Amino acid sequence: MNVLAPEPFPSVKAKPSPAKVEKQEPKKADKPEGKLSRKDYEKALLKLQRELCYLQDWVRETGARIVVVLEGRDTAGKGGLIKRLTERVSPRTFRVVALPAPTERDRTKLYLQRYIEHFPAGGEVVIFDRSWYNRAGVERVMGYTKEKDVDRFLENVPKFERWLVESGIILIKLWLEVGKKEQERRFRQRIDDPLRQWKLSPMDIKSYSRWDDYSRARDAMFDATSHPLAPWYLLRSDDKKRARLNGIKHILSQTGYRKTKREKVKLPKRSDRSSYKEKLNLHKVKLVRDAF
Repeated sequence: MNVLAPEPFPSVKAKPSPAKVEKQEPKKADKPEGKLSRKDYEKALLKLQRELCYLQDWVRETGARIVVVLEGRDTAGKGGLIKRLTERVSPRTFRVVALPAPTERDRTKLYLQRYIEHFPAGGEVVIFDRSWYNRAGVERVMGYTKEKDVDRFLENVPKFERWLVESGIILIKLWLEVGKKEQERRFRQRIDDPLRQWKLSPMDIKSYSRWDDYSRARDAMFDATSHPLAPWYLLRSDDKKRARLNGIKHILSQTGYRKTKREKVKLPKRSDRSSYKEKLNLHKVKLVRDAF
């Protein structure tokens, strides 16, 4: 199985030498030491989000096109990672694509057609919250697609992705992997919390009992579609904070971006000779009531 795993996010306080990093890294990859505090997490997150803003400037300046594919088990944390990826950048540059179930018309299209329609133009980053790999995952496990169609997809998608990369698109594929016990805990949270119940779909309930089927489908997908031009990277997400930091850091590392120089903006002077006197007509406009 040709699946690479991103490096775990190092402790914010510790800055070991390169020799120590090489010695300690295998241990940290298996189980990060200690719990990441909220303070350290937010400090590290802010630093990474600043780098995402630099990435945004670079993408706009160079006309780069980036596609980020996020896949994983239900409750693995894709939504939380996407929120942190996009909360400090422009939605005109960073677009999130989360397609609903295909319509009757969609089913008459070429399978990849409905995804290609959302691909980035120059100067854009598109993040797929689930992607064309639905065919190798939920569609296969739930029996929505014939096995021969799945086999054809697994055979052809590496050719499609090779074409994307050779056309200049930066393609990043990330699989978020949550453990069985942690997934159950998160499902129960969604059942009991009104603020999270919207995340719980009938499909999630069906998939919960098919853990092993999803594992087999995942492994078959990795074996067939992880290739040198577009490898799969596995991100362990039982620890949400570390997963978000590791995920953002990994995505940044795959782009080759550089910080671009920006001229400091100076606000122009406002005219003091304005003859217009601002006065709201409260017969035409209603004020929002102060409730707080």
